[in-house]
Parts: sequence; C-alpha cells; structure tokens
Amino acid sequence: MASARIVALLKSLTRLGQVTGLRTWNGSERLYASEHMARVLERERARTDRSGEGFSLLVLTSDNCRERRDALQYTGRMLKKRLRLTDEAGWLDRDRLGVVLPATPPSGALKLSEEICLNARRDGYVLVCKTYYYPSDLLPDEAPREGAREVPAVAGTPARPMEPLFVQGLPAWKRCLDLTGAISGIIFLLPVFTVAALAIKVSSQGPVFFKQRRSGLGGKPFVMYKFRSMVADAEARKEDLLHLNEQDGPAFKIQRDPRVTSVGRFLRGTSIDELPQLWNVVRGEMSLVGPRPLPCSETAGCDAWERRRLDVTPGITCIWQLKGRSRVPFKEWMRMDMQYIRSRSLGCDVKLLLCTVAAVLFGGKSADLPHRSSLGSPAAGS
Repeated sequence: MASARIVALLKSLTRLGQVTGLRTWNGSERLYASEHMARVLERERARTDRSGEGFSLLVLTSDNCRERRDALQYTGRMLKKRLRLTDEAGWLDRDRLGVVLPATPPSGALKLSEEICLNARRDGYVLVCKTYYYPSDLLPDEAPREGAREVPAVAGTPARPMEPLFVQGLPAWKRCLDLTGAISGIIFLLPVFTVAALAIKVSSQGPVFFKQRRSGLGGKPFVMYKFRSMVADAEARKEDLLHLNEQDGPAFKIQRDPRVTSVGRFLRGTSIDELPQLWNVVRGEMSLVGPRPLPCSETAGCDAWERRRLDVTPGITCIWQLKGRSRVPFKEWMRMDMQYIRSRSLGCDVKLLLCTVAAVLFGGKSADLPHRSSLGSPAAGS
C-alpha cells in the first residue's frame, strides 16, 4: 500500500514538472522551458509595476557554436548550486539561458554575471553574459543601447533596459491586413485627400500636413502625419493653453481648442485629418489597429505599466477611439490599450475596424471585446 502511494506521488510530481515546463539534464539539473520563462518574466514585470521594486535578468550564451551546448549545460549545473530559492533559471530559446533575479539591483546582477563568467572561463568555457534591469527608469545613464556589440561580461559592464525584450513584432496576418487596408484606402480615398488638401491650403496659411514625432514600437520615435487642422503656429501656442487641458495624466487634449481652424473642425469631426496615417501604416511605423501613439514628451510622463503599450506597434484606431476619447480618464485609456494587447487577433482587429467605420459614418460605438486572460494585470501600477 505504501509503495503504491509513493509511486502515485512520483507520477504526480512528474506531471507537475511537465505542466510547469521543467526540463532535465542528466536527471539532475532542472531548467524551465522557454514558454514558462516567458510567463515568469511577465509575472515579475507585473509584480514590479505594482510594488515599484525592480528585478534583473541575466542572459547567458556562447559565441562558440560548436561548444555552445556544452557551455550552457555546464552553466546550468553551476546555476543550480549558485542561485537563491527565489531566483528562476531556464531557456529563453535554444541558444540562450535566462536567470530571473527578483528584487535584485543591477549591481547585484552584475556581480553574479561576473562570477559565472569567470568560473566558466577557468573551466575552459567563454560565456557572453548580458544583464538587463526593469524598470529602466532606475538604470544609470550609461546603460548601453540595444544592438551594441556583444562582448564577454567583465566587471563594470552596465545593465541594459529590459523593456526591448518584451516588444512584439507585427504578426504576418496583421501586416497583410495593414498593407491591404492602407493601400486600398489610399487609392479609394484619393479624391477625399485632394479636396481636403485644397480646403486646408485655401482656408489658412501653412503646410497641408502636420508632422509630429511620436513614440512607436519599443518607444522608437517616428514622424506621424495628419492633415493640418490647426493654425500653423499651434505647437508654439500650446504652452499658453496648458491650464485648459481637459485630459488628466501626461496627455494634452481640449474639446474646444482655439487653435483649430474652421476647416480643421470639420476634418476632426469626420476623422479625415487622420487619413494621412495610412502612409505611416504602409511604411510599417503604424498599424490600422493598435494603441494610439503619444507624442514623445507625453510618453516620458507615463508610469512603467502604462508604457507597456509600447510593446506593440501603434495604430490609427483602437478601443479608446470608440469609447469617449478625452472623456475617458488617462489610466482607463491605458487599461483599454492593455485590453487590446491581450485580445489582439485577426477577429479583434476586423471587429475594431468595422466599429470604427460605423462610428465615423453613423456615430456608432464599439461593443465590448471578448476578454482574454493574461498573466500580469496591466493596471498593476494604478
């Protein structure tokens, strides 16, 4: 009877290892699979957004392709002896190991990375170790830019911002939808473009298009285009109108903005002023559907959890556009963007596009999107 219970217990533990994504080397060293490591990172990110206490990540690999597997197996055995109970290690992909260090500042992570690399070198392995920290607000200014040349870790190597690791590229289905919709829209709406441009040129002095630097995917700045709906010196007059701002948070919005021209008021009411952004979509800087890109100065004023919207490509329309815009508190606007990121799919994008067309033509509103569970609450920092 006792032996049967022991066998059953061992089987249940084996199943647990499979569920949590554990992988075993030589029956002793256990590392998490890449799928589970992704969940660990999201969990720690959400925890940091709520508590404000940052965490570090070590990324370990080897430049020697022939010895990489042996080097990483050696590293896995070393990590098992070195890490704390709260630390978690596993595969980020087939060529990289990751070590999540909760509540560990960059200095502590750098000390561990130096120890690991020096021990590996002593035993004949050369490791490349990159150290990341979240949130990047707490990093010193000398943090290296993403894409810098990789070198073996040495004492004093600064930690890098972790946010770029969470960036999600455009899925193939989304890029196809964007190109098809944007190119078709530009061709079909060419007469509208022409009439709008002529009306702007005749009614007021200044350029036809308004260009502004906005925060794109991963926070990378890009130039967003709109039909000019304000007077030519609108940006210079913004400082004098800050006391009239009707949007809380870092965003700036006024319902009856005195800088808007008579033609601009019509362009805004019909959303025609947004049409030049179809060119941004063709260029890949924006998507048809996604969180609205904020000016770079406003993005800098966002909390860490609010900047999660930079994980995906910004868009022309999203949930916020269809649910009240400036009447919605800023944090609720951010939660709507997080809801979209969790629900992002072909069906979701098509539904939002149809609701946007209905809202423009008939003043319709969007229905609630289906909720899709996700580890880490987007509102954790609210």
